[in-house]
Amino acid sequence: MMLDTEINATATQLLIDNENVYDAHAVLKSTVLCFDFGEQRIGVAVGEHMLASANPLTTINSESNDVRFEIIGKLINEWQPKLLVVGLPLNVDGSAHNTTQLCKKFARRLNGRFNLPVMLVDERYSSIEASEKLNEAGIKGRAQKEMLDQVAAQGILQSYFNRIQT
Repeated sequence: MMLDTEINATATQLLIDNENVYDAHAVLKSTVLCFDFGEQRIGVAVGEHMLASANPLTTINSESNDVRFEIIGKLINEWQPKLLVVGLPLNVDGSAHNTTQLCKKFARRLNGRFNLPVMLVDERYSSIEASEKLNEAGIKGRAQKEMLDQVAAQGILQSYFNRIQT
């Protein structure tokens, strides 16, 4: 496990925390919600720092920000996370694209609305890996649509846990 100073040094590079509420000790003992942002759907996963394990939770199927944030608010009330993780979409070469900026805006809105720190995590290949995982489980083609985003969120959250454990 990383030392607190190492976590803070790593976290500040990708952390959105306008109210300066990030507390490494509290976060490392807490639940985390992770979001795989998309313009049509948002996949959600949940995990525990103590177990360093992520699980798919749900998919938010709405393009309406009001509906999205209402559902997210309910999830936050239910799970009481101390950190939110958002997958940051990038091109293969690491450069930004249109969805990158929309995702950053979403992450800033999460931070502002719920006063929780938000960690942005590189999500390159998360949807491909999620699709492969679902294929291995026998879920193929259109049957993946409902689960793909939440399984991608699971992969993003698991990569976050793996990174902080090294």
